[in-house]
Amino acid sequence: MKRWGWFLLPLALLALLSLVVVKGGTLSRLARGLPPVEELTVDRVRLTPGHITLDIVNGGPDPVTVAQVMVDEAFWTHTMTPERTVPRLGRAQIEIPYPWVEGEPHHIKLLTATGITFDHEIAVATETPKADSGYFLTFSLIGLYVGVLPVAIGLLWLPFLKRLDRRWIHFALALTAGLLVFLAVEALHEALELADRVAGAFQGTGLVALGAFGAWLTLQAFSGIGKSDTNNPGAARLRLAFLIALGIGLHNLGEGLAIGAAYAQGAVTLGSFLIVGFMIHNTTEGLGIVAPIAQDSPSLRNLALAGLLAGAPTIVGAWLGGLAYSPLLGTVCMAVGAGAILQVVGVLYKAVAQEAGESVWSPLNAVGVAAGLVIMYGTGLLVAQ
Repeated sequence: MKRWGWFLLPLALLALLSLVVVKGGTLSRLARGLPPVEELTVDRVRLTPGHITLDIVNGGPDPVTVAQVMVDEAFWTHTMTPERTVPRLGRAQIEIPYPWVEGEPHHIKLLTATGITFDHEIAVATETPKADSGYFLTFSLIGLYVGVLPVAIGLLWLPFLKRLDRRWIHFALALTAGLLVFLAVEALHEALELADRVAGAFQGTGLVALGAFGAWLTLQAFSGIGKSDTNNPGAARLRLAFLIALGIGLHNLGEGLAIGAAYAQGAVTLGSFLIVGFMIHNTTEGLGIVAPIAQDSPSLRNLALAGLLAGAPTIVGAWLGGLAYSPLLGTVCMAVGAGAILQVVGVLYKAVAQEAGESVWSPLNAVGVAAGLVIMYGTGLLVAQ
């Protein structure tokens, strides 16, 4: 009891000090005469025939009162729930009856009671999909085309890899490492870009760090590293293949989220060029999954499970992106994907080091890593941004 008492004493004193500062009027005296610091972020826009719905978040330190709403430089009638004043970290919904035009851009401006304005641009107006059978079919096909099928096609490289000698197997593993490093950097870049659109109070960059390192630590703790697989090296290689599939799957979850959101907002035209570009770009992920087990004879069941683990999250991401996308969700998903892939790269390096010994950074393996980076960059050029 004494030990816990000494642990709780600083916490109790900190709570008391905070109460004195807040309730004693210190903060109000310091802020006297200074204008409030206001911040509003449009988290999501939904378009239905004749209506625009905004979900807004107050990410600033002070409450914000929305006084007027302008659409395309004209003041417009609207309703706001639950109330006009949005507290810190609070959310509100603004309903605007407006005859928006399909395919046209629209500019929305929120005017606060203090005269501060916050702008939001709808680049291409298109009706927000409804969660019906057609919605799920459309986004399932998106995930199937850009995630599941490309990964499945990449798995078909297994028979080719089985005919290579050991040094070329190491080259394939090094190439896999290059593929994964590129995916991790790409995911981190996208996460940081999305973090700029997150409400300030949620600390977008901190979310990236939390998501990436959280995923890395979680996989590090539960991936079975440290287990002795000397009696069954085939099982260790199969576990590595599933880890690679998991890391790729978490990355593809964020990718599907972005694709679904862009499609729902009319920012992506799903033409044949886009579909083919994603298929080529993501087919290399299947190669990365089968590289560790190229010298084994994995069952069709294990290959199918690994392929689904890597590709199916794209479908789930597309569903979420089209229905409930927000910069906060996108940032977390991309960061988690990046952290998971970085952890898998570490496991892959350890596996290559155990097999190759001192020659882990042989010229051939170094070329393999570089080739993986170049392949992912080159196939990425085929994807319309």
